[in-house]
Amino acid sequence: MGDKIFYTTVFVSLLIAIIIIYFVVSIILYHRRYIRLQRERITAEITILENERKRIATDLHDSAGPLLSTVKLILNSIDVQSEHDKKIIEKSSRYIDETITNLRQISHNLLPNALERKGLVEATREFIQQVSEQQSLAIELRCNGDIRVQPEKAIHIFRIIQEIIQNTLKHARASQLRISLSQDDGQLLLLVRENGAGFDVKKAKTTSAGLGMKSLEIRTDIMHGSLAIESAPGQGTQYFIKIPA
Repeated sequence: MGDKIFYTTVFVSLLIAIIIIYFVVSIILYHRRYIRLQRERITAEITILENERKRIATDLHDSAGPLLSTVKLILNSIDVQSEHDKKIIEKSSRYIDETITNLRQISHNLLPNALERKGLVEATREFIQQVSEQQSLAIELRCNGDIRVQPEKAIHIFRIIQEIIQNTLKHARASQLRISLSQDDGQLLLLVRENGAGFDVKKAKTTSAGLGMKSLEIRTDIMHGSLAIESAPGQGTQYFIKIPA
């Protein structure tokens, strides 16, 4: 009788253990699948976003800009005698010039021409110069050696730098930001440091609803790289990204 109770107890215990293990494994697999699907969704969003940026930038550069220039030529060719009408045409021409300039700026922000013509480093320099003209944040770019990056990776690295700078401007209350780019042993190394307010990295990763932090991770994953973020309240933030060049 005692042996029967013992074996029954062992059997029931094993059965309960198997059920618990099954549920634990199921939860782990579900969680991994959820993370994978979430990353795939964000990757698709980033891809769609870049395609839309490229399309809109091309339309602005190839269609809207030349069209406005044609309108300006037609406007200036109108023969008017009244001084009042001449002033209106001159004023309208200035507005068209401002609009063309703004369209070029928007097109450049969507898809920097320098990225294709001059490469990652010069495109980054131009972006930093634009930001520095409008913001009080002191940004320093250091490049060690000759930086060569494939075009399909250059756009992601450029967007990562953009995202970090924009996040710093919006949230960090920093006065200085330093960017270091180097290549070593087939790896592109990107190090960004800022002296802002800092934040709780784990909390930001779990509570952030936007694409900001996730975009950095996904873009790094797309390039088969690694991302490390070090920060704490009151201690600034450091981003270290390593990417196969």
